Amino acid sequence: MGAILEWVAREVDWEFVGSAHLAYARTAKPRNDVADFFAMLGLTEDFHVFDPYESIEASEHVTLRGYGRRLASTRRKGPMAHGVQVFTVKEGKITRPRGFANTAALTGYSQQRQC
Repeated sequence: MGAILEWVAREVDWEFVGSAHLAYARTAKPRNDVADFFAMLGLTEDFHVFDPYESIEASEHVTLRGYGRRLASTRRKGPMAHGVQVFTVKEGKITRPRGFANTAALTGYSQQRQC
């Protein structure tokens, strides 16, 4: 966790956009709240794969497209789900990340095509 937080600015506007029933789908400010975000994520999901397959840089913005398999703690297996991470980086620190993923596939509310 410490290694991740080293890349995050002290004043950050961190948001994971997802279904309201996911405890970690929220905005985190300041950097200490980001640690809480990851703690909540770790309590509710197990990450098995995260594979970014495309990186797009434009000025101070970096967009990662990828897929992963993250399983809700109540499920034993799940589909691969595509996601996008958009980062604003200033002076070498992440200041405004936005995460988007198919959380319906994660929680079993929809069928997701296999990658």
